Amino acid sequence: MKTKFINEPENITAELLEGYVLCYPEKVKFGGSNIIVRARPASTDKVAIVTLGGSGHEPALSGFVGEGMLDCSVVGDIFAAPGAQRLLHALQLFKRESGILLVVLNHSGDTMSANLACQLAEREGIKVKQIVTHDDISAGIGAPADDRRGLAGCIPLYKILGAAAEEGKSLDELVEIGERFNNSIATLAIATGQCTHPQNNALISDLPKGIMEIGMGQHGEGGGGQKPIVSADETAKEMVDLLCRQLQPPIRSKLLLIINGTGATTQMEHNIIFRKAQMELQDRGFTVAAGRIQEILTVQEQAGFQMIIAILGDDHLYYLNSKADAPYWTTIGR
Repeated sequence: MKTKFINEPENITAELLEGYVLCYPEKVKFGGSNIIVRARPASTDKVAIVTLGGSGHEPALSGFVGEGMLDCSVVGDIFAAPGAQRLLHALQLFKRESGILLVVLNHSGDTMSANLACQLAEREGIKVKQIVTHDDISAGIGAPADDRRGLAGCIPLYKILGAAAEEGKSLDELVEIGERFNNSIATLAIATGQCTHPQNNALISDLPKGIMEIGMGQHGEGGGGQKPIVSADETAKEMVDLLCRQLQPPIRSKLLLIINGTGATTQMEHNIIFRKAQMELQDRGFTVAAGRIQEILTVQEQAGFQMIIAILGDDHLYYLNSKADAPYWTTIGR
């Protein structure tokens, strides 16, 4: 029995990308099979920002290909990393003296494909470096970076790196800017409902009604524990406390606060959560210098959200506010 508006399950990824490109032809186009690139490419004297990941998380990751953000997104099947050969093809497309910065979310399939593709690319004389994101804190406060998954914190990183690349920063400068941000960001997800795999309708997560799970993963994986759903204010306060324990921002820090919907929770609820989270941060002596409430990386029809907090350097704040023109992240800019 069908529960989603799809055609043949094996064609989902190809068809969703085709629809996306048809809708935004002035911003994105195909660079190859399941490879999305800017319709108006940046100058080749600028570092190219490339990422990879499975489909099924729309608008991520391809929704952030565009001026001032990503140059290229390499797309895998539903919840699956693209193969190393497809990623290598994308790296070949962007071979340039200035180099390529590859942003990889810390999931086993993504890192495996990225490492192999980079090894093959370097044999061909392609200059490429990686940043691996690890913003999920569900593995525990202070857990090693290698044990932490990449969640929606990759999206503001794309924005910062894309803006800095547009400005002409070198590959080494971009790695420094990106890693400094990467080490100053934390994300925590809460799920309040189930999601299913669109190709086979298999249940990925199954939460009892009235129960929330703190620490849900990007593919519906279990998290840190289940408890009855509490109010928006109580939820936001608990999440802010956990994220601040991880980040330990100095007093008067400038922070980024993002509420990312994961698919089925209303904008109304996101707004209410953001309200309390900002109040909590201000009460702790911090300034929320940049914010966003948006579905930027989803998990099909998963109910819940991710809260993202980052400590911002002045350059990070500047790049977040700089001009961008990607289908799902547009700023007027300076």
